[in-house]
Amino acid sequence: MLDMPDVSCGGLRDKGMSDNNALYAIRFPDGSVSLYIDEEYAIERGVDPAKLVRVEIPRDLFISGTVQQIREYVAVYLESNRQGTA
Repeated sequence: MLDMPDVSCGGLRDKGMSDNNALYAIRFPDGSVSLYIDEEYAIERGVDPAKLVRVEIPRDLFISGTVQQIREYVAVYLESNRQGTA
């Protein structure tokens, strides 16, 4: 499940994102990952901020990667660090 604001019109920076390459994520027991542009948005969606993990995305991937590539990167990161399980 991908839970992000519309990114198709002008990219993520148009949604008020600060100048960084990070996303916030939660990995669920079934292996699925939810991504959020910032903590405030996640909280608005009912996410417990204590369960969020901030993941720095490599700049090239953040700029030109697909949503699926970013999701896979985050899933591997969370698995390797055993963090962000809801």
